[in-house]
Formats: sequence, structure tokens, C-alpha cells
Amino acid sequence: MPTRVSAKHHPHDDAPDTAEAFRRLAALPPGQQRDTLRERVVEAWLPMAERLAGRFRSRGENYEDLRQVAALGLVKAVDRYDPERGNAFESYAVPTITGEIKRHFRDHMWTLHVPRRVQDLRNRVRFATQDLARTISGRRPTVAEIAEHAGMSEEDVRVGLEALESFTALSLDAELPGSEDGYSLSDALGSADPALDIVVDREAVAPRLAALPERERAILYMRFFDDMTQSRIAEQLGISQMHVSRLISRCCGRVREQVLRDVA
Repeated sequence: MPTRVSAKHHPHDDAPDTAEAFRRLAALPPGQQRDTLRERVVEAWLPMAERLAGRFRSRGENYEDLRQVAALGLVKAVDRYDPERGNAFESYAVPTITGEIKRHFRDHMWTLHVPRRVQDLRNRVRFATQDLARTISGRRPTVAEIAEHAGMSEEDVRVGLEALESFTALSLDAELPGSEDGYSLSDALGSADPALDIVVDREAVAPRLAALPERERAILYMRFFDDMTQSRIAEQLGISQMHVSRLISRCCGRVREQVLRDVA
């Protein structure tokens, strides 16, 4: 005869009397009879698991997902509970289920990895803010008030407050509040300036250009800064265009080799 789960309850309405069922479960070998009794025990304690999940309703997670996580924690508690230790199942199951829910928040709800210490500071600040909101009306509590109430330093309170706003990430494609023309966060972000690479190149060639003979420097300046054609440069200096072309090629090649040698 399989052991029945008693309808007798503990002081909590969702805490059934399953002491005998657990003793029977511990003595049964693996098999269909044990699996059936295990399922009955889990079903008997599901209301308690759902009650514990309900404590976390206001933290931004779907309640149905929280129920599933709490049920998983309950199954783990049933499988690991040892009635021979003399402790009531409830005293073992509550921290096991609660821990599973908190682990879910820690591992799955934060968009970015946040150190455990910062998560703890966030929770302490949140609870302190909720407590102070009952006594302070018309304004938000100050950093100093939260620090005094929670027994924290003001620096830790500031870290916790920042974490309150960092639970989820905003999509770069999300329209900014108050925007009526589809202006998104990505439109407000800067990007790397391609001219920065040019600055590096300019600084690298500057001393090499300064070391060139005066005529070569003048030719390069007229060609690349005054945007003069080779024929105009030749006319101004009284030399042939072919000579100007050779000087430009020779100077550029020399400067390039010197800069690459310095980099190597």
C-alpha cells in the first residue's frame, strides 16, 4: 500500500504533514512506487513554493517563470531532504527554494554581468527605500537617509542606486522618451573618428618632412596643401613637370621608408 499524504496541516496552510511520506520515500528503492509517492509529495508542497515565488513578483520577472523556478527548487529539496536528520522539511525547503529563485535572478535576469556585491547593495538600497517611503511623503529619500537606515556608507548607497537602474539594458534601436521623429539611442551615440588615424600618420611623417631640403618641402606643400598641379609647380619653380613628378615620388618614397623603419 502506498503511503498517503496526510491532509493534516501545520500552522501554515500550505505546509502539509508529509513526515510519514518522507520516511516511506527514503526507504523505498528506485521504481514506479517511489516515483509516484515522490510526485504526491511535490504536489502537496507546491502551494508553499508558489507562495515563495509570489514574494518576488515586483522584481521585473514573469510570475509564471518564477513559479517554474520555485517548483524546480521544490523538486531539488524533496530529492535532497533527509528525514533522519530530525529537521522539518519546511525548514529545509524554504531556503532551498528561495535560493533557487535568487540564483535565477542572478544568472538570468541581469542583461550584463554584475558582481554579486553590487547585486546585494542594490537589494539593500531597494528595501531601505521602500521602508523610508512609508514614512517620507512627497519626495524620495536622500542618499544620507538611505545610508543611515540601511547601515551602509553613502558610497555603497550610490553604487546600489546606480544598480537599480541597470537591471535591464535599453535597446540601441529603442525610441528615446519624448521623441516624436523616431530618434533612437543609437542616433545619440558617437563613433570613432576616422580622422584619428590621419593624426597618427601626420605626427609620424612630420619630423621626416621637416628634414627634407627646402625645395622638396616647398614642392610637397604646393602639391598636397595648396592643391597645385605639377605643371603649375614646374612653372613657378622654373623646372620641368617631369622633374617635379620625379621629386614628388622620390620624397614620398623616402619619407615612407623612414617612417616604416621607425615603426619596425
